[in-house]
Amino acid sequence: MKALWTTLAVAVLLALPIAATAEMPFLTATVERQTLMQERILDGRVEAVQRATISAQTSGRVLEIFYDVDDFVEQGDLVIQISDTEQRSRVRAAEASLSEARAQAIEARAEFERIESIFAENLVSEAEFDRARAARDSAEARLESAQAALEEAREQLEYTRVRAPYAGILVERHVEVGESVSPGSPLLTGISLEQLRVEVDVPQRLMDPLRRHREAHVILDTGERIAAESLTIFPYADPATNTFQVRVNLPELDETVGLFPGMFVKTAIKLGEDRRLVVPSEAVVFRSEVVAVYVIDPDGRIGFRQIRVGRELPEGFEVLAGVRQGERVALDPVHAGIHMKETQRVAR
Repeated sequence: MKALWTTLAVAVLLALPIAATAEMPFLTATVERQTLMQERILDGRVEAVQRATISAQTSGRVLEIFYDVDDFVEQGDLVIQISDTEQRSRVRAAEASLSEARAQAIEARAEFERIESIFAENLVSEAEFDRARAARDSAEARLESAQAALEEAREQLEYTRVRAPYAGILVERHVEVGESVSPGSPLLTGISLEQLRVEVDVPQRLMDPLRRHREAHVILDTGERIAAESLTIFPYADPATNTFQVRVNLPELDETVGLFPGMFVKTAIKLGEDRRLVVPSEAVVFRSEVVAVYVIDPDGRIGFRQIRVGRELPEGFEVLAGVRQGERVALDPVHAGIHMKETQRVAR
């Protein structure tokens, strides 16, 4: 069976008693059972949560590209400059129209106020008053329209300066300097490394415990684990593979973590809990094919005992065979070995 089961110590563990006894010149620890998390290790693929292709929002010719593929950009950085002659002309025309509309509105208001004061004294007809009011309202409407036209022209001008929507790395460039673009033309594609997730295909037989616990860790090449912030479980299985797609949503990460979109990583999903024997990592000796610990019996005698270990945990190694609960092991194998040889030499 290819399934690989691993365990991870849960947050609350039984402490391993450590002591330096009078007869032993080194620290020892008592082997205890600890509550461990039962896991299944699966392959996952890293992908960026934020991936976007910047498209042109106005027409023009590409004058300059300030960043290239694999360059890091901050949010708001200018990445592409598009020619803006036409857009600047529209802004100037809109500004002139606004000035004209503003002057007409001022004149229309003044005329209306004059007619209104005369109308109050019954010196002009109601029809004349209505015409003055309509002229004022029309002038104010033209002023609002001119203001909106100027805002639109300025927005079109701003579109010639293409900026990064968020901080990230450029992964693809779709245009070259000198090319003509129109609204909708793709310019650059970028991703953010701050928000990442891992896509995992989970066999259907593991879905029930996964839905119950909803816990997962991403295991880095260094052995470090990153706890998932949340899981997104797709509600249907792939009919070809009978697996469910699960997104392991990660917390915001620093670039030094070394995760990049497209990488394969090991992902541990929680299936349950169990109690297993654990010995500290510093107590375990690896000599060629032999894995052993120095065990101290109740009479103070030291023995070099081979053991069989399971998974390596942050707190030590899971022990499958070789030691029993309550036995003491040396935390300094070098000094323990020296002490054992000296004791044997004296005994002879």
